[in-house]
Amino acid sequence: MTIIENYLEENKDRFLNELFGLIRIPSISSVSAHKPDMYKAAEYWKELLLSSGADKAEVFETAGNPVTYAEKIIDPSKPTVLVYSHMDVMPVEPLELWKSAPFEPEVRDGKIFARGADDDKGQGMMHAKAFELMVKTNTLPCNVKFMIEGEEEIGSPNLGQWCEEHKDMLKADVILVSDTTMINPETPTITTGLRGLAYWQVEVTGPNRDLHSGMFGGAVANPINVLSKMIAQMTDENGHITIPGFYDDVLEVSKEERKLMAEIPFNLDNYKKALDIEEVAGESGFATNERTGIRPSFDVCGIWGGYTGEGAKTVLPSKAYAKISSRLVPNQNHEKIAELFKQHFESIAPNTVKVEVSPLHGGQAYVCPIDLPAYRAAEQACVDVFGRRPVPNRSGGSIPIISTFEEILGIKSILLGFGLESDAIHSPNENFPLEQFYKGIRTIPRFYKYFAEMA
Repeated sequence: MTIIENYLEENKDRFLNELFGLIRIPSISSVSAHKPDMYKAAEYWKELLLSSGADKAEVFETAGNPVTYAEKIIDPSKPTVLVYSHMDVMPVEPLELWKSAPFEPEVRDGKIFARGADDDKGQGMMHAKAFELMVKTNTLPCNVKFMIEGEEEIGSPNLGQWCEEHKDMLKADVILVSDTTMINPETPTITTGLRGLAYWQVEVTGPNRDLHSGMFGGAVANPINVLSKMIAQMTDENGHITIPGFYDDVLEVSKEERKLMAEIPFNLDNYKKALDIEEVAGESGFATNERTGIRPSFDVCGIWGGYTGEGAKTVLPSKAYAKISSRLVPNQNHEKIAELFKQHFESIAPNTVKVEVSPLHGGQAYVCPIDLPAYRAAEQACVDVFGRRPVPNRSGGSIPIISTFEEILGIKSILLGFGLESDAIHSPNENFPLEQFYKGIRTIPRFYKYFAEMA
């Protein structure tokens, strides 16, 4: 594998500069004013993949933001890898917490600091440059296709339909994704499971206007009080979610797999110290990493109403609101769960208020078997680079489009991520260690080699 090391050493500075050019495009998918930037990013990816060795590349329209597609077919009889990544990023607020400009990448302490440095421009660039390396050194062993979307950070609302319309073009043997994390820099990790998601907004209405809390307090129901009590009923003292039927379809994990999970490096004291908490919380009978990996959860993501400005205002509010999410596990259908919560939450409302639940979005959970040839190829590639077998890990997060790929395209995804928890994705001062970036470029060509042999 001297070829990989030599090419990387000769081109690593250029690779970094090309990544910086991509990062400088403020492609925030959730802000309409950045729509032109989505097209700039799509065109940047198109030119990048063409210069890296793709036979063809094209920017496709969707009902929302564009998708960049590229391919190199060396032999139709050989296996095909479909690389998925996303060009969009999260908003950068609060700006005052950034130590450097979020869209002007800066290297400090061996890390790239910028929005998208890890999620997912840095990790996506690893694939483009690993691809270039294989093409330019005549070591590409199979066909490659790229699908770079512009709406992952807002739930990929249009990519499923685009995939349906281009199923033939997207035919492949496996989807390769780097949009996940490693347990630590020394422990390579293949994410074998993602939780699904159901998300709602709740509106509770009491009186027809805000009231004086002295004149009406104690006589008229306060929507914030009512909402708080209703939310408190959603879980019991053992951390179980009380929605009727919620657990009916939960896929229970075997004792054997739970034993494997227990071998994952995890220090509870360090975990609590890093979060500055005295104790963890969650469903009884499960370890912390099991609670986030193999069990569903229920959380209030935001709650508001009444007066929240400076000083005091004695008001009994007319309305109260909450945004609520539930992470789901395999076999739980997000649409079914969305309806179960809506029915239950509205049914327990007292007649002193009116309650309306509006589902916002959701997605299915995903599980990847560890006996797939592609998994074994990723495993061996990690052994070559890191000197140890990767840990199979079920993530608490969600990438809803991954389960959609399996449903529409019939293809399994391998989630081979190189990010770290300390990369602060979605937060101010997002970063990506240079060493992780280069390790990704070293690992990916080895995956192709082993996958071509095993497939």
